[in-house]
Amino acid sequence: MRDKYVIARYDSQGEHFELIVDPDKAFDYKMGKKISLSEILISDEIYRDAKKGLKASEESLMKVFKTLDINKIASTILLKGQVSLTAEQRQKLIDAKRKQIIAFISRNCIDPRTNLPHPPTRIELAINEVRISIDPFKDVEEQAIEVIKALRTILPLKVAQVIAKVKIPQKYASKAQPIISKLGELKKSNWLSDGGWQGEVEIPAGMQVEFIEKVNSLTHGEAEVQIVRG
Repeated sequence: MRDKYVIARYDSQGEHFELIVDPDKAFDYKMGKKISLSEILISDEIYRDAKKGLKASEESLMKVFKTLDINKIASTILLKGQVSLTAEQRQKLIDAKRKQIIAFISRNCIDPRTNLPHPPTRIELAINEVRISIDPFKDVEEQAIEVIKALRTILPLKVAQVIAKVKIPQKYASKAQPIISKLGELKKSNWLSDGGWQGEVEIPAGMQVEFIEKVNSLTHGEAEVQIVRG
């Protein structure tokens, strides 16, 4: 094993997975660079505890990833999970995520006084002024909602909104409902007699595609989503 390595961690559906990876190459991969996974992985094993050498079971891998393909699983863990980073690497991720959030706000929000978008530079200055922390691993859309709320204390912002009606089957409801509720403003929430969940969430109009993709990801495409108001 190479001397320089870190652990990449990913949690989903009550399961925990770990990879042993090259820190620099894993970081570059998360930043979008095209790197062969064989260069990133120190070990071709998926672990539930890498330090103890405990491998993840095939049952848990199939449950979460729906495959035993090491490359597909490793890619998901690297992109969606957390990798130990140096301070410099973490700051680069934060800066990249900040730019994505600023772009999202500029695309979805307007100044109600002029009905025109705020320039990205104005949004960036406002973010710096309110001193809101950016999580390098948290979804852009979810963080953007929190940032918009904070910015409204100093910057007039109006978001074009839609209502998304969501119905989730029982087997995904308990885990998916708290996450979906945080993607926007929860307007209605109802637990069904069969254990499923039905609700209405107000979201930015520009977030419709991302919202539907997130719901489908949480429910493996088995949820019902309907956009009912523009």
